[in-house]
Order: sequence, then C-alpha cells, then structure tokens
Amino acid sequence: MKMRRLLGAVATLVVAMSSTLASADSKTLSIGYVDGWSDSVATTHVAAEVIKAKLGYDVKLQAVATGIMWQGVATGKLDAMLSAWLPVTHGEYWAKNKDKVVDYGPNFKDAKIGLIVPEYVKAKSIEDLKTDTTFKNKIVGIDAGSGVMLKTDEAIKAYGLDYKLQASSGAAMIAELTRAEDKQESIAVTGWVPHWMFAKWKLRFLDDPKGIYGAAETVNSIGSKGLEKKAPEVAAFLKKFQWASKDEIGEVMLAIQEGAKPDAAAKDWVAKHPERVAEWLAK
Repeated sequence: MKMRRLLGAVATLVVAMSSTLASADSKTLSIGYVDGWSDSVATTHVAAEVIKAKLGYDVKLQAVATGIMWQGVATGKLDAMLSAWLPVTHGEYWAKNKDKVVDYGPNFKDAKIGLIVPEYVKAKSIEDLKTDTTFKNKIVGIDAGSGVMLKTDEAIKAYGLDYKLQASSGAAMIAELTRAEDKQESIAVTGWVPHWMFAKWKLRFLDDPKGIYGAAETVNSIGSKGLEKKAPEVAAFLKKFQWASKDEIGEVMLAIQEGAKPDAAAKDWVAKHPERVAEWLAK
C-alpha cells in the first residue's frame, strides 16, 4: 500500500514537472489590459486574435488596473500591453518605467479628451457655450475625479461659463446622450476618443482655443524587455499594428458594446479585414 502511494506520488511529481517544463517551453504570451476602457478591450483582443491565429502563439489576457499593468510589463510578469496613453495621461508611469520597458510606438494616433457635442448643434467652440442657451447651462460628465472631469472644471473657469458640470458615470452620460440624440436636442458631454459612441452617432469635439484639454495623445503598445527575444514575430507585429482611424477601432468597440463577446468581436473583425491584418504582418 505504501509502495503504491509512493509510486503514485512519484508519478504525480513527474507529470507536474513535465507540465511545468511544457508550459515554460510553450509559446505563451501574457498581455495586460484595462477592462473598463472600451478601447483597451477592443485593441487588446484584436491584437491577441492576430497573434494567436496568424503567428501561432497562445495568448493569456489579464484584466488589471492601470498601475499594475505598467508594473507587470516592467517586471516581465506581463509580456506586453497596448493601452499606454502618452505623453500626458500615463506620463508618470512612463517616467518611472521607461528604462524597464520597450515602446513599440502608437497603435492609435489621435487620442484626446474634451467636450463632445452632436454634429447637428450650432456651437463650434467652448466659447460658444457662453451665448448658446440651448445647452441649458449644463455639461454632462462622467465619474467625479477622472482626468476629463478635472479638466472640464478648469475649462468652465477659464472660459467664464455659467455652467454646472453634472458628475455621473460613463453609462449615465451615454443614456443622456442617447435621449438628446433621439430628440435632436443640444447636449455637451465630457468624453474622449477612441470611444464607441463615435461609431454610433455623428459627434465632434468643441474647439478649445485656450488649450485646456491639451494636445492629442497617442495610445502606445509597450513590451517587456524580454519580448523581442521570446517572440520576435510578435515584437515585429506590434511595431506595425496601428488603427487607421477612430472609425476602424470604433467598429470593434461598438460590436462589443452591443453585446458581442470581446474575443468573438475580435475574431469577426480579423476575418472581415484580411488586407489590414496582412499590412500589420508584412515583413
């Protein structure tokens, strides 16, 4: 009985060791993303689908907080992330970790925050809000304390607006935007691009002549120091992987928003756009 137990324990140990060695040898990559950001979800799942389907790697996606995502790549616990907002939004993370990571460049070039209005409203600039009474002296915001809300508080003061900034949530802001669009009423919301709402409605940013919201940023793909050696084809792909426009990424974000699972939406997009995938994979 003892001998059988001993042999069983040895067999278990051998299986465990062989599976550990197999996983160490297998082509598995871990990529971090932020689950609450629709662009992070869409971009990461599309990249993962290309890496799996076209480059033959296993990909483990990990939803984490922003700070943990940066730390994970810097320490090599994550192989990559595709959600670094630079140079401003994630400037502190970059300053702290730039010597421990590799920047593969932007996957989205015109990321920005600001005040967004439907295409049909007359106002073109934030300054126009002073005299346009159709907005009812209200700006619909998202979570209090978020970057775009702090900047909007600044903008209200800088432009001398007699407006109330209404804090809510991303979902509540979209609900108000939906109601206004249905009735063709004026509304100004705090927002950013890339976001799926640009794929659903015709929207635009109000001009910001005082530059309160800052210049456009890029969303960059960042790899660990060991990625190039571990997966050279993946590093080459990340250098070329870039969305052509907010409408292109918007297609994936909107599909997810309307109920598709992120991996299914990514698989569908990759299948429908072979020419774009070929550009990203070109030697």
